[in-house]
Amino acid sequence: MLTIHDQTSTPSQAIGRRAFLRIGSMGLAGMTLPDLLAARALAAGNPPPITDRSVIFLFLHGGPSQTETFDPKMEAPAEIRSATGELSTAIPGVTFGGTFPRLASLADRFSIVRSYRTGDGNHDIKPIVSRYSLGANLGSLYARIAGTNHPGNGMPRNVALFPRAVDESTQPANFSFGKFDSSGSLGNACAPFVPGGGGSLQQDMQLALERTHLDDRRSLLRQLDQFKRQVDAQGLLDGVDRFQQQAFQTILGGVASAFDISKESPACVARYDTAPLVRPENISRKWNNYNNYVDNAKTLGRLLLLARRLCEAGCGFVTVTTNFVWDMHADVNNATVEEGMQYMGLPLDHALSAFIEDVESRGLRDKILLVASGEMGRTPRINANGGRDHWGGIAPLLLYGGGTRAGQVIGQSSRDGGEPRSEPLEMTHLMATIHHALLKVSDVRLMPGLSAELINSITAAQPIPGLYA
Repeated sequence: MLTIHDQTSTPSQAIGRRAFLRIGSMGLAGMTLPDLLAARALAAGNPPPITDRSVIFLFLHGGPSQTETFDPKMEAPAEIRSATGELSTAIPGVTFGGTFPRLASLADRFSIVRSYRTGDGNHDIKPIVSRYSLGANLGSLYARIAGTNHPGNGMPRNVALFPRAVDESTQPANFSFGKFDSSGSLGNACAPFVPGGGGSLQQDMQLALERTHLDDRRSLLRQLDQFKRQVDAQGLLDGVDRFQQQAFQTILGGVASAFDISKESPACVARYDTAPLVRPENISRKWNNYNNYVDNAKTLGRLLLLARRLCEAGCGFVTVTTNFVWDMHADVNNATVEEGMQYMGLPLDHALSAFIEDVESRGLRDKILLVASGEMGRTPRINANGGRDHWGGIAPLLLYGGGTRAGQVIGQSSRDGGEPRSEPLEMTHLMATIHHALLKVSDVRLMPGLSAELINSITAAQPIPGLYA
């Protein structure tokens, strides 16, 4: 909502008229968008140490099985090997689980890691938010370096997408295991913007005035600014027109439209749509997580489409997740591994494949890094009920684009898929990979005003070996 207030003071006051341009909470805490744009302009001579890339972190909430995804272990006994079988891939000798036919055909476009471990089997939201990220969303660290909004159009640099961002009928985001929108000690200004999450910012980006009325108010604002400049002997308002004009253009120029996937062609939306794959009537209602499975199928593809649109518009870090679907105990809440992968694996296969094909067709492969992983993996042995339980010893990890090498299988797992057989890769390696995609890490050390712990968090570890050429 674009709001312009005109307040007339008493004649005795030196500056009697003020026009305030407010664009919700798009700027830093306590700042309007013109304030933010002005601050960014002042810093233009010393731009932040960022690259021209974006990161989408697809968080597989609940902890997917490494075995039924990208390390099937079909030579192992029945209680260990993939319950969904295996499929040959575009990489000779490499197989994926049986619910990933499209990703199998595209395996030469991305890399998987078979020696990655998260360290524990706890339900939380690591590595999105962890002690290694200073208790903040990873995107908040980036926003602290890059600035909270894109200087050219006001696009939030850090966004978190949940099902309600594309479908209001879905459940609210699940924060039971951690706050995806945490900014730790970095300040609320660095917190992710959550569209569809009940906040005010999405409404604030909508124009609540008719265009003709806006033009009238723009003219009024210009006249009031001229008056203020005449009475401001110190010239503190010099140049304000340019920033206010830029603020107008932020609203009129399409930032809000980036959050609207209906701006895409119907054919493109249909290519991403995962809803037809797993219809509610085909999901067993005996599982308490029934609604989670439904929401995942209804929205996963469109969430990735929205994430791509935001990256194109200047967003630097996008967290994407659906509610708690990857828990595989085969208990009162969760389906068996074999059944559950039909609810979860098929939509993931479709959504990721549509994203990869779309990004490559747009020439954006090197501009967007997509990471897909959860907070843990699953036990190498299937339990008595047909499920797999929590496991921190190894977890699946897929990385696409962002200047990384494609068609790789990095690392090896043990015979039962429960531990790394090669050198373990940790969360710190993954986080360093993300930081190197987004930031000129060596220059971060030289950036003034950053705390030692923030600099150390960004620069201490090295990216996953062999991932970058």
